Amino acid sequence: MQRPEILFPIYAGLETLEGVGPKAALAFAGLHVASPRDLLLTLPQSGVIRQQVDSVRDCVAPAVVRVEVEVGAHLPPRQKGRPYRILVRDAGIEFQLVFFHARGEYLQKLLPTGQRRLISGKVEIFDGLAQIAHPDHVLRLDEAAQLPGFEPVYPLAAGLTQKLLARSVRSALERCPILPEWIDSGQKERSGWQDWHIALAAAHTPDTPEAVQPTHPARERLAYDELFAHQLTMALARAALRREPGISSQGDGRLRQKVLAALPYAPTGAQRRAMAEISNDMRAPIRMNRLLQGDVGAGKTLVACDALLCAVEAGGQGVLMAPTEILARQHLASLQPLAESAGVVMEILTGRDKGSERATKYAALAAGDIQILVGTHAVFQKDVKFADLRLAVIDEQHRFGVAQRMELGAKGRAVDVLVMTATPIPRSLSLAQYGDMDLSVLDEKPAGRQPVKTAMVSTTRIDEVVAHLARATSEGRQAYWVCPLVEESEHVDLAAAEQRFSALRAALGEGQVGLVHGQMPAAEKDAVMARFAAGTLPVLVATTVIEVGVNVPNASIMVIERAESFGLAQLHQLRGRVGRGSAASTCVLMYQSPLGITAGRRLSLLRDTEDGFVIAEEDLAMRGAGDLIGTAQSGLPRFRIADLERQTALMAVAQSDARALLAIDPSLESPRGQAARILLALMDQDRAMRLLQVG
Repeated sequence: MQRPEILFPIYAGLETLEGVGPKAALAFAGLHVASPRDLLLTLPQSGVIRQQVDSVRDCVAPAVVRVEVEVGAHLPPRQKGRPYRILVRDAGIEFQLVFFHARGEYLQKLLPTGQRRLISGKVEIFDGLAQIAHPDHVLRLDEAAQLPGFEPVYPLAAGLTQKLLARSVRSALERCPILPEWIDSGQKERSGWQDWHIALAAAHTPDTPEAVQPTHPARERLAYDELFAHQLTMALARAALRREPGISSQGDGRLRQKVLAALPYAPTGAQRRAMAEISNDMRAPIRMNRLLQGDVGAGKTLVACDALLCAVEAGGQGVLMAPTEILARQHLASLQPLAESAGVVMEILTGRDKGSERATKYAALAAGDIQILVGTHAVFQKDVKFADLRLAVIDEQHRFGVAQRMELGAKGRAVDVLVMTATPIPRSLSLAQYGDMDLSVLDEKPAGRQPVKTAMVSTTRIDEVVAHLARATSEGRQAYWVCPLVEESEHVDLAAAEQRFSALRAALGEGQVGLVHGQMPAAEKDAVMARFAAGTLPVLVATTVIEVGVNVPNASIMVIERAESFGLAQLHQLRGRVGRGSAASTCVLMYQSPLGITAGRRLSLLRDTEDGFVIAEEDLAMRGAGDLIGTAQSGLPRFRIADLERQTALMAVAQSDARALLAIDPSLESPRGQAARILLALMDQDRAMRLLQVG
């Protein structure tokens, strides 16, 4: 799509800016800056207060000052490699200016002996004498107005200086266009935001430390522009999906009632709410695209089962996809009894199905005899054909890309999609990542779930932990022992796991301990897991392969070795593997002393709360968005200005505003819609531009 002409000046080459030559333009690439527009969206990260003093004697070194001096004698170096010194006197004392690798004639011109100059830089004490090395500014007295009391500090890359950045930004600001307003007028007024070009200029010329904070109105407005453009793209994608005709899958409730009647407990209010939202979506003649987000053990399986039965009641089929075979088999184990109580045929399809067995399943699927299929990505194979696929439930979203979701959608005429994630995601991130989806949240624990007692224990007490384990297993209890992520190398992790396995087997006895890790053949891994699930194997030593979804209600002890090497969300997921049965459960976080401040904070938080959403918000604050879900594979956008950790509320406002704008102006043709098109081009939202063309 053609970029609007009004943006041409800020999309010119960097070399059109004052002071930027080919070499500097190359250096700017280190900041991901390729045009004046990129430069305008690269804001100062902090600032320097230049304290005005009459004499450097009055300040506590080291300090950044501005002071008027009279230039004295020049002392060129006597030997190569030594600094060039210039004596100067302020209102109180004489001190030195120090320059390394400087040309004498340049310094004679810059600081002529006998003249007065305004100097600004960092005063330090060296050998008992005050000095300023390489002053930031040397100005004639009539140029004093050019020196701000507070000076912005930009991020730098190799080959760039603050001076070059400041000059280039000034040059870019001069060609900044006045753009029409895309923000809702009520929102703009309530927030006290200025026009885009005014906010941009203010953000680049901060005059106080507060002006470089994300909460400053100029910065907040620019962050909102970024978030609004992103949410507009998400909303356009959602609208495009909703334009595709869907199939109305209206169930009559008969199968679902049978399942609910067979349950030994009543669903929570949150489960009932999610079931109603999903069945309403499935009844509508547009495609469902919903995310079901629930904490560990919040009961997502029952909600998924309800949705799948809704598809069957309407005469169609459903599929549940899991990222691994272990998880697929586990879903089958927990769902099959429910399906049987309703008289529904459920089957599993994984890479392990071969030959005639696989052909039989394919034929049954195509004939509609299999009503619900549980599977791994084997379901994507070309030969897999459904009679009438209505619903695809995808477990653990981050293992499946958007492209795979669409591929699955192509298996049916207009398949409804329900994505389940057991990772509580902070609201700002879930909007950034899943803004094109509707959201159902399970925020209550089902009745009967036991709280898990969490303790922090130093690795020096490992013998006590093993002795405790021996007592517990002799009473028929089962335990997980998770080995640390020693390094990013699976090979080293494996060695650590095998070592722990041998030590525990020696302590607890042959046949008492099993081992699972990522390098094992699937069949071998499943066999060990099956023994553990059946209760014939008391202790399971594992690397993190057990993190997601493994369900063994009798397991009531979780030992996590070197817990400080895991992330908060991962620890929370691991702890969620216990506390699933009626026995009181324990999670032991073993750490190596001394514990760093951040690691200590992480483990203490985990000890003090079981609320996954509280843990996720804290994790975001501690690690930042990119680390939290690993930006590269998460599909999380990279924002230049917006700060997802501190501007959560802005993201939510941006989402509702974007959806509201598209509701009244779906093709963005109104004056505000046209302005929003300019914003999308300004923020390089090419996907949105393509969706608009298609729409």
